[in-house]
Amino acid sequence: MSDHDASCLAGRAALVTGGSRGLGLAIAEAFVAAGASVMLCARDAGPLEAAGLRLRERARGGQRVCWHRADVTDPKQVTAVVDQSLRDLGGLQVLVNNAGVYGPFGTIEEIDWAAWVRATEINLYGSVIPTRAVLPHFKARGHGKIIQLSGGGATKPLPRISAYAASKAAIVRFAETVAEECRGSGIDVNAIAPGALNTRLLDEVLSAGPAQVGPDFFARSLRQKEEGGDQLARGAELAVFLASTASNGITGKLISAIWDDWRAWPEHVTDLRDSDAYTLRRITGRDRGFEWGDT
Repeated sequence: MSDHDASCLAGRAALVTGGSRGLGLAIAEAFVAAGASVMLCARDAGPLEAAGLRLRERARGGQRVCWHRADVTDPKQVTAVVDQSLRDLGGLQVLVNNAGVYGPFGTIEEIDWAAWVRATEINLYGSVIPTRAVLPHFKARGHGKIIQLSGGGATKPLPRISAYAASKAAIVRFAETVAEECRGSGIDVNAIAPGALNTRLLDEVLSAGPAQVGPDFFARSLRQKEEGGDQLARGAELAVFLASTASNGITGKLISAIWDDWRAWPEHVTDLRDSDAYTLRRITGRDRGFEWGDT
């Protein structure tokens, strides 16, 4: 991290859901390193407390690190987390919707329906509900940053992992929509595609085996495990950028931590604002050179 980055979130407070492990914890660590105070939220009390204590040791000066166990699909529990964040952190400027699961593996007609619904609730409702909870606070103060974690399921089909694919596409379009609702309010809403990460989700795929997830996806996942995958730090660095004032005015975008040159984007805020680049859009036949498909 550069000297500039080391203080770029000084005085800011962030709520990170799914913050006890994996990318959520990496983002929280990067936020603390950049000077922010952090509230961690997760369902499992043990890993959550361990993560909180670990981050608290790294806090400097007036930084605060807190944690609160909650299910992000329960509006009452989410409201309690937001209220505690405002009390314990002295405010809230950043929300990171990171909590997510793969859900059941298998074809849509054979998977357990209750598990499919639950995965969709965690991935979709678990982002919508925290967003609803923080927006009144952000709007009252005229600024805020909402960072949504996406994934490969948002931009391409994922056979045998349909709950994940459908819900990840939904939350990207949700982020785009909220960005439009908040346009001109000082609130930026963006989604991150962090890359192929070696986290517990990858371990779930490998444990399920090729019969459940399909031989092609299993082979890619095994190769990713062996090669190390993309670094958590890349997604965390992008989250720090999106939480900082450097990204002001960049909103409604799905940004790849690995492939997009997002560090240069502040110089092109007007171009980004007036373009549908880096968003989910329908591809027409004419876009692909088919002269017969549309007018």
